[in-house]
Amino acid sequence: MAQQHDDCFRGGDDLMPFNEGLQILKDRARIVVGLETVPLRDALGRVLAEDIVASDDVPRHDNSAVDGYAVCFSDLHPGTDTRLAVTARIAAGHPLDRPAEPGEAMQIFTGAPMPDGMDTVFMQEDVTRDGDCVILPRGLKQGANCRKKGEDVVAGNVVVGAGKMLRAEDVGLAASLGLGTLTVHTRLRCAIFSTGDEVKDPAFEQAGAGAIYDVNRYSIAALLKGMGCEVTDLGILPDRVAEIRSALHDAYPGHDLILTSGGVSMGEEDHITHVVKSLGSLDFWRLAIKPGRPMAFGKIVDTAFVGLPGNPVAAMITFMRIVRPLIMALSGRTAADPHIYQVPSDFEMDKKPGRREWLRASLKVDVAGVMRVHKHPAQGSGVLTSMVNSDGLVELREDVTRINVGDLVDFLPFVELSS
Repeated sequence: MAQQHDDCFRGGDDLMPFNEGLQILKDRARIVVGLETVPLRDALGRVLAEDIVASDDVPRHDNSAVDGYAVCFSDLHPGTDTRLAVTARIAAGHPLDRPAEPGEAMQIFTGAPMPDGMDTVFMQEDVTRDGDCVILPRGLKQGANCRKKGEDVVAGNVVVGAGKMLRAEDVGLAASLGLGTLTVHTRLRCAIFSTGDEVKDPAFEQAGAGAIYDVNRYSIAALLKGMGCEVTDLGILPDRVAEIRSALHDAYPGHDLILTSGGVSMGEEDHITHVVKSLGSLDFWRLAIKPGRPMAFGKIVDTAFVGLPGNPVAAMITFMRIVRPLIMALSGRTAADPHIYQVPSDFEMDKKPGRREWLRASLKVDVAGVMRVHKHPAQGSGVLTSMVNSDGLVELREDVTRINVGDLVDFLPFVELSS
C-alpha cells in the first residue's frame, strides 16, 4: 500500500505560493491587543487606536511668517513705493486689541497674529524705516508672508487615522491640536524561542565544537521591538520533544504571538511542527520562496504561532515579508504593503520559475548618475553579512526567469520592512 501523507507535510514540489500564504495570514488575523491611554510624550511608536480629529484650525489665526511690517494690500500704491505710518508693535502671543485702520502699518514678528483688516507682510530687510514711518517697495503680492488660519489643519478633519504607528511628526501634529494624551493599542506581547542542541547564547556560553551562536533570537527580537512589540525572550529549546511541548504550552498564556526559529524542516530532529499540531493547529509550512521555504503558521491553543527557518538570513527575510503583515494585523495597525521601487539592475541571472525569491542588494549611482541596484555576491541563507552590507531586497516574482543588465527590478528598502 502506498504511504499516506498529511496534507500539511507533503514534500517535493507541492509548495504553497507566497501570495496565497500571505493572504491566509491577512484573512485570518484579527486584532488581539487592547486599548490604553498614554501621555503624548510616550506615544512615539505606538499604534493609534482612535482617529485624531482636529477640534480647531491650525494655525488658529492668520499670522506672520516673518519679522516685518503688516499692512492692508489695498493701501499700497501699485506703481511706486508706499510710505505708511507705523502705529503699533505686535509680538507673538500678544494680539492687537483693535482692528487695523486704513493707511497704517504695524511692526510684526514671526508667529504674531495678523490684525483684523491686514493681509500682507513685508519682510523687515526689504523695507526702509524712516522715523515713525516705513517705506514699502512696490511689487509685493497680496497675502505675501502671511500664514492663513487653517492652512495646515481644518477643524473637524481627521488628521491621523486609527491604525497608524505614530511617528515624531504625528506626535507633533497631535501637540499642535492641544492633545496631551492619545488612545493607543496595547503592545503586542511576543514570546520568542530558538531551537537546537547546537545553538548557544553568546551572552552566557562559549560555542564549542559543533556549536553555533544564537543569532535569531537577537535579530528577531530587534525586529519585533522595531515594530513596537513587547518581547519575552524564552531562550533556546533543545531537540527534545517533551521539553519543546512543555515550553510552548507554558508560553501561550500571557502572549499574543509565539515565534520560534529552526526545527520546522523535515529532519528527524525537527520537532516544532509536530508539537504545534498536537497543541493546536498548523496551517502551512512549505512555501514556494527562497530563502525560507520551511516555515510554519498556526496556533498554540488560542495564541498565534509562527515557526521561522533556522538560517539567520532566511529568518529575517521571512519575518520582514510574511510575519510583519501578521504582526501589523494583530497589533491593530493599518495593513499596508511596503513601497516597492523599480530600479535598473546592474546584474544578470537566471531564476527558477514558480517561486518568489529575494536577493540582498545595494543601491549605487553609476558614472552616468543613474541609480542602479547591485546584487550582493554572497546570497547564502547563512551569510548574515549580506544583510549588513545591503540596503534592501530585490524581489523576483514567480513568473520571472531571467534578469538582464538594465532590466527594471522590484527593490524593497530595509527601512520599509523593519518598522
